[in-house]
Amino acid sequence: MGMAYSLLLSFLLLALATLLFLKKRKRKSQDGYKLPPGSMGWPYVGETLQLYSEDPNVFFASKQKRYGEIFKTHLLGYPCVMLASPEAARFVLVTQAHLFKPTYPRSKERMIGPRALFFHQGDYHMRLRKLVQGSLSPDALRGRVRDIERIVISMLESWVGQEVRTFHAMKKLSFDVGILTIFGGRLDERYKVELKRNYFIVDKGYNSFPTYIPGTPYHKAIQVSKDSDRPASSLPASLLLYLQPVLVLFRVKARKRLRGILSEIMKERRTKGVTENDLLGCLMDSRDERGEHLNDDQIADNIIGVLFAAQDTTASVMTWVLKFLHDHPKLLESVRVRTPKHRVMISSRTNLLAGTLIGPRHRFHVGGANGDPGEQRVWKSTPDMGANAKHGSNSQGYLIPKGWKVMPLFRNIHHNPEFFREPRVFDPSRFEVAPKPNTFLPFGNGVHACPGNELAKLEMLILIHHLVTKYRWEIVGHQGEVEYCPFPVPKHGLPAKLWRVAGGSEEAGQGRPRA
Repeated sequence: MGMAYSLLLSFLLLALATLLFLKKRKRKSQDGYKLPPGSMGWPYVGETLQLYSEDPNVFFASKQKRYGEIFKTHLLGYPCVMLASPEAARFVLVTQAHLFKPTYPRSKERMIGPRALFFHQGDYHMRLRKLVQGSLSPDALRGRVRDIERIVISMLESWVGQEVRTFHAMKKLSFDVGILTIFGGRLDERYKVELKRNYFIVDKGYNSFPTYIPGTPYHKAIQVSKDSDRPASSLPASLLLYLQPVLVLFRVKARKRLRGILSEIMKERRTKGVTENDLLGCLMDSRDERGEHLNDDQIADNIIGVLFAAQDTTASVMTWVLKFLHDHPKLLESVRVRTPKHRVMISSRTNLLAGTLIGPRHRFHVGGANGDPGEQRVWKSTPDMGANAKHGSNSQGYLIPKGWKVMPLFRNIHHNPEFFREPRVFDPSRFEVAPKPNTFLPFGNGVHACPGNELAKLEMLILIHHLVTKYRWEIVGHQGEVEYCPFPVPKHGLPAKLWRVAGGSEEAGQGRPRA
């Protein structure tokens, strides 16, 4: 009996090994192409733990140096092909975009909602993209400038005399601006409070690998989060590991509450017969070619998706802008001199801001100055945005098998010294000459480029305008280190103190704080 069992087991193992070998051989020989070079790490886990245990920039840069601009890896349970060349990125995003389906990890898709435009392509995606992009176009935003200014000024005024973590402040600012553009300026305060409370519960778990192992970026991020946000982080890691299912359930419930709040808002609008000129109103009023409206689940998923998209990317850029202006006094003074004193207005000619707040020589290309670690479309430490190969395809002589995840590494492209001299040096003047095509993609490219890029640019430039003309600030402590949340930001979110100035000198009673 034992002999027969051993023979059967050996036969099954041999059959499995043969099947895997033949499958691998078939992949290599398909259409004369071979898989990209690289390493796949451990079974199932792949190289996920390695990614999360070190600086993700170092992780991907070392891979590129060893294997080239196209390489394979295995992350979060999926085989992946990483693209670090402009040509390969354009292949996936533009020229052969129809061969790839946008994809996120399933857990993140559930958090946002499976009907959000980010997870689709084709007619449904194009319909929603036009609705969102139209609501966030320069013409649509022209009437929001005054309200966005009010939100920016209110945030800055609340900061005066206080030590604040810049990244946290900028996240709240971006959230408030997102609420304004989605719901207009008439949303009941109780809805704002409930949306914010539940959104940040969901957001806390969205961008991080859910492990509390000491030393990982997630654990460090939890340790340095605000006191009000870390009631459980002082518990032993082993206990937190057991509590993980409870925390996940807590976030799922918060996601359901977000859906419930949005349903109440939509029901209230329908009851009152109100038609608002905002994103929610646009989604509610939209009809397709058959005259059918979007259902409430579709609307809710896309509203939550826009809130997520408007958050960390913009907030991280504004955090780095504040740091680099502080660290480069000559640039700050040049920006201050060139910044117009009149009110910010939308320019329909340039789709940016009239008067060009920074001036032609020192204009910030919002989305990053290319040398800073906080560019707009930076590679995230969790690979939550990529493409799924719908069919076997090839790029630059390499096979991309069907079902594999394909990810353009925008940050690697932006930091390639072949395209940008001394890429890690902060030098806005590098953009006096337009970058080579497809080498600077702060908002992505193709049909899945960021539909809210005009809002992001407007928000950042309004902040810069008021920050440099009305305030001075000091960074608290040594700020040479970077942490990943998962976006790269200065450690502890860049603690800083702000004070108001009048006529170029400190306002009475608001003396310059000491770091």
